[in-house]
Amino acid sequence: MFPIIGILVVFGSIIGGYLMEKGNLHVLFQPAEFVILGGAAIGALVITCTPKGLVNILKNLSGILGSGPGKKEYIDLLSLLYLLFSKAKKEGLLGLEADIEAPAKSAIFKKYPGIMKNHHAVDFICDNFRVYILGVRPFEFEEMMDRELEAHHDESGMPSTTIGKVADSLPGFGIVAAVLGVVITMGKMSESPDVIGHSIAAALVGTFLGILMCYGFLGPIGSNLENRAKEESRYLQAIKVAILSFAKEMPPQLAVESARRVLFSDAKPSFKELETAVRKKAA
Repeated sequence: MFPIIGILVVFGSIIGGYLMEKGNLHVLFQPAEFVILGGAAIGALVITCTPKGLVNILKNLSGILGSGPGKKEYIDLLSLLYLLFSKAKKEGLLGLEADIEAPAKSAIFKKYPGIMKNHHAVDFICDNFRVYILGVRPFEFEEMMDRELEAHHDESGMPSTTIGKVADSLPGFGIVAAVLGVVITMGKMSESPDVIGHSIAAALVGTFLGILMCYGFLGPIGSNLENRAKEESRYLQAIKVAILSFAKEMPPQLAVESARRVLFSDAKPSFKELETAVRKKAA
């Protein structure tokens, strides 16, 4: 919802200020400029991306109106990990085999349908428990998880990087549109000043739109996607810290407490909140 509000504020304030100065909205409506800018931006995006990259960008764009993991999501995540650690402590690591091989059928995972929808998180948990069961040493275990997190971070950051590059190209495309407008205007020098003035105004609209779409629309969207990628990486980072702490023979309660401490303050549950949730689930 916030991105929509921001877009409305940007366009509302610009158009409102333009109208306050007695500007003519009809002059800003130049379909040819939209075709030049929009077509050039889409073409640049297609040139930049692979087909898989385009699909990934579309999927990410559909999620900009949502919100990242909050306190409730992190309490659920840490509670899930606590239950897995507790079961491993009581029954041994092999007692988790059924849970990690078929999480959709696991009684523990079924308690958290929200986490089950996050396939990256579920795969990350299950894959690393599989490695842990094989008997990997903690320092090697940490290195393996860091490599996976680095690869995931690079992949999740591609949409924001690509959109940012397309946004940076829009002012240049706006100049191209303006130059084309000036070329057209030069062919009308024999006509009346009104016609020439309208033609020059139409040419400048291309530059205006290019700058506006760069700094008021696509640029902020790219930053939004970048922040969401960081939130998702932090979610996986919490899983890594919890599993690694447990692998270093920390008790389940301390393992999830270690993970709690790497969370951002706006989504971090308090010690008491986490302890209460964990005890409730354990009961």
